[in-house]
Amino acid sequence: MADPKGFLTVGRELPKRRPVDVRIKSWSEVYEDFGTDRLEKQASRCMDCGIPFCHQGCPLGNLIPEWNDLVYRKDWREAIERLHATNNFPEFTGRLCPAPCESACVLGINQDPVTIKRVEVEIIDRAFAEGWVRPQPPAVKTGRTVAVVGSGPAGLAAAQQLTRAGHDVTVYERADRIGGLLRYGIPEFKMEKRHLDRRLAQMRAEGTAFKTSVNVGVDVTADELRERYDAVVLAGGATAWRDLPVPGRELKGVYQAMEYLPPSNRAQEGDYDESPISAKGKHVVVIGGGDTGADCIGTAIRQGAASVTQLEIMPRPPETRPDAQPWPTYPMLFKVESAHEELADMGGDRVYAVSTTEFVGDGDGNVRALRLVEVGGPETRFAPVEGTEREIPAELVTLAMGFLGPQREGLLEQLGVDLDQRGNVVRDGDYRTSVDGVYAAGDMGRGQSLIVWAIAEGRAAAHGVDAYLTGRTDLPYPIPPTARPIA
Repeated sequence: MADPKGFLTVGRELPKRRPVDVRIKSWSEVYEDFGTDRLEKQASRCMDCGIPFCHQGCPLGNLIPEWNDLVYRKDWREAIERLHATNNFPEFTGRLCPAPCESACVLGINQDPVTIKRVEVEIIDRAFAEGWVRPQPPAVKTGRTVAVVGSGPAGLAAAQQLTRAGHDVTVYERADRIGGLLRYGIPEFKMEKRHLDRRLAQMRAEGTAFKTSVNVGVDVTADELRERYDAVVLAGGATAWRDLPVPGRELKGVYQAMEYLPPSNRAQEGDYDESPISAKGKHVVVIGGGDTGADCIGTAIRQGAASVTQLEIMPRPPETRPDAQPWPTYPMLFKVESAHEELADMGGDRVYAVSTTEFVGDGDGNVRALRLVEVGGPETRFAPVEGTEREIPAELVTLAMGFLGPQREGLLEQLGVDLDQRGNVVRDGDYRTSVDGVYAAGDMGRGQSLIVWAIAEGRAAAHGVDAYLTGRTDLPYPIPPTARPIA
């Protein structure tokens, strides 16, 4: 293990976020640098448990005690080898994953858990800086071809694994740039796109081909795709968003989060001088209390919103682990992300246990206010509380209430794949759909989930495809599709 007494002598420490008044003036990531010495001390807190429950918390099965020990011993080059052995993109998960591994850390039973996520991201950033991350083209080509539909984390993970196995892989993306939600859904202040671009450069050098602005199912039919390729991996995500059908929904100024966030990211890419959907000078209401809602908050503040209010229908979560969510499960706790700090600094509010009843117009077709009512908890089926109705100003509203599954129109209908009761694509233990040679990975098969699950499923689907094409495979198989997350 790293330091037998590390967890007794070193407390948990994370890098500081830049001051709110400084960071909201730019779109760069919010954290200050964290010194190598301090990071190595954090790694020393890992106890190298006899049963490392952090493995259970991580769908990728990351070898966390091993690379913690290597960092503590200053063997950073071997640490990235152990990290890359299970995770294609630690620079993504280290910034975006909610770290179920830390919730499962044995130290977390009665102390603060190890800063696993921070150690992970520092390892990969160090590896890129030192030039240790290099293309790994296959030694032998198989002559078999694979199409991957969707360039989010699941599609990219499947593509990289299959390319390295020797297949000719082409990734199709209907947007004009590769990355899926990594590109246009995640704001720059959470993950600067240079991290994505440098990984894509590695994948291109390995031989993966990318085709953008191609809507498979429209520009290319399912039959054409199957005729051109020996296997197909569906990794288009769960893009059917949940709507809010209340009076006034048609008013201008009410947008889905995935209508609001992409133009802001395009502005950072240089496509616009400023986003065509801007919160500048407006009273903003964000409906939805999850990560996407926080992304909308941070974006609106940087655009210069006059005020921001976040609404959530669920009760306010507890700040400590409830008895009903014991270790090592992933607890639903009250979180204060960087965007929430910024919200509090501007005097904004996070309002829980409320439901929107109407969007109120200004007479010219624009939203000017939102009517809401307090509700009971899930046990009451969120019944309205009489006498609690009120109205708040709302000139821009974003709906960040999650997703209902994959888009069925187009590709899925043309393929005729079986869907489950939730509308997700049905897969077997090898991630194979009901259509021969067609596989599914990520949110398209399991529903809206975490980035770490998307990468794990992409790797597992690649295992199934490689075995299908060659009769055998040496690719790892992280997790079966029937497994359920601890998160």
